[in-house]
Amino acid sequence: MQLKEIVSASKFLVIGGAGSIGQAVTKEIFKRNPKKLHVVDISENNMVELVRDIRSTYGYIDGDFQTFALDIGSIEYDAFIEADGKYDYVLNLSALKHVRSEKDPYTLMRMIDVNIFNTEKTVNQSIASGVKKYFCVSTDKAANPANMMGASKRIMEMFLMRKSEEIEISTARFANVAFSDGSLLHGFNQRIQKQQPIVAPNDIKRYFVIPKESGELCLMSCVFGENRDIFFPKLSEDLHLITFANIAIKYLNEIGYEPYLCSTEHEARELMKTLPQEKKWPCLFTSSDTTGEKDFEEFYTVDETLDMDRFENLGIIKNELEFKNEKLNYFTKAISDLKDSKKWSKENIIDVFHQMIPNFEHKETGKYLDAKM
Repeated sequence: MQLKEIVSASKFLVIGGAGSIGQAVTKEIFKRNPKKLHVVDISENNMVELVRDIRSTYGYIDGDFQTFALDIGSIEYDAFIEADGKYDYVLNLSALKHVRSEKDPYTLMRMIDVNIFNTEKTVNQSIASGVKKYFCVSTDKAANPANMMGASKRIMEMFLMRKSEEIEISTARFANVAFSDGSLLHGFNQRIQKQQPIVAPNDIKRYFVIPKESGELCLMSCVFGENRDIFFPKLSEDLHLITFANIAIKYLNEIGYEPYLCSTEHEARELMKTLPQEKKWPCLFTSSDTTGEKDFEEFYTVDETLDMDRFENLGIIKNELEFKNEKLNYFTKAISDLKDSKKWSKENIIDVFHQMIPNFEHKETGKYLDAKM
C-alpha cells in the first residue's frame, strides 16, 4: 500500500526500459498509476512491444506515459533531458550484460561506456535536474568478479559511491532473470521454435528469478533503499541453485519431450531430423571451458555488511561512504587515453581493471560462447 501511494504521487524516468528487466520495472510502475512515466531505450522494436504489452494488460493511466527510442550516449538524449528532465526517480536498467561481450576489445570498450560512463553521465544529469533518487541495476557477478562484465559493474558501483555524496543512490544485485532476452533459457524457447538441438553446460550452477520478481526488487530498492544500499534476493542454495542442464531437462519434460543426450554437435544436428517425432529432443550437455564463467553465484562478499531483517524476501548490503578519488580519475583517464589512440587490446583494458580491482580473478581460456552451438 505504501509503495502504491509513493508511486502514484511521483514522476519516473526508466532508462533501458525495453529490455527484459526494464520492461518488468516499467510495468510495476505503470500499474501503480504514476504522475509521469517516461521510458527510454535504444531498441525501437522492443519499445513497440512494451507499449503493446502494457496497453493489452493494464490499459491506460491518468499520468504522462511516453516512450522514446534514444541512445543515452547521444546528443538527442541530452536535449530530451534538457527539455523535460523533471523526475523524482530515475531508474537505469541499461547494460551490456553478456559475458560473451568481452570476446573482442571493441565490444568490451562499448561495455565500459554503457555500464560505467553512461551511468556516470545519467547520474550527473539527475543531480543537475534535482532528481530525488537514482537507482541503477548491478549484478551478482559484481561480487568477487571473474569476468569483465561483472568487473565493469563493480567499477560502476565505485563511481556511484562517489556520486552518493550528491544524490541518494541505491542499486540491486540479483540472479539470472529466467527467459530474459538473450539468456540461455530464452534460447531454449528459440531452439524449440526453430527445431534445433538444446545445448547447455552441466557444471555451471545459477540462481534464477522471474521477470516480475526482478521488477519488484528494482522498484523496492529505488523507493525504499537508503543511500548506498544494494538490494539482493534471499535465495536458498538448496532450493534455488540449479545447473543449466537440469533446467533444460525440466523444461523439455514440461513441454512433453524426453531429453536425448548426444556426444557431438554434429550428432545433435543430425538427430533433429528424426527424434522430435518420437517425443525426444537432442541435447548436448558439456562442461564449461569458456572465458569468464564462474562456477557459482554470490550476491555479497564476506567483507560487506548485511541487513537481513528489514524485508522478508530481500537482503540489503549496507555501505558507508568510501571511495578513492584518485583511482576513479585514473580509470577515466586511462580508458580515455586508450580510446584516443584508437588502438587498444583486451590486455590493455584488463590491466586497467586490475588497477581498480587488485583481486580481480579474470579467467581467460581463449574460448568464447560465440564459437559454440
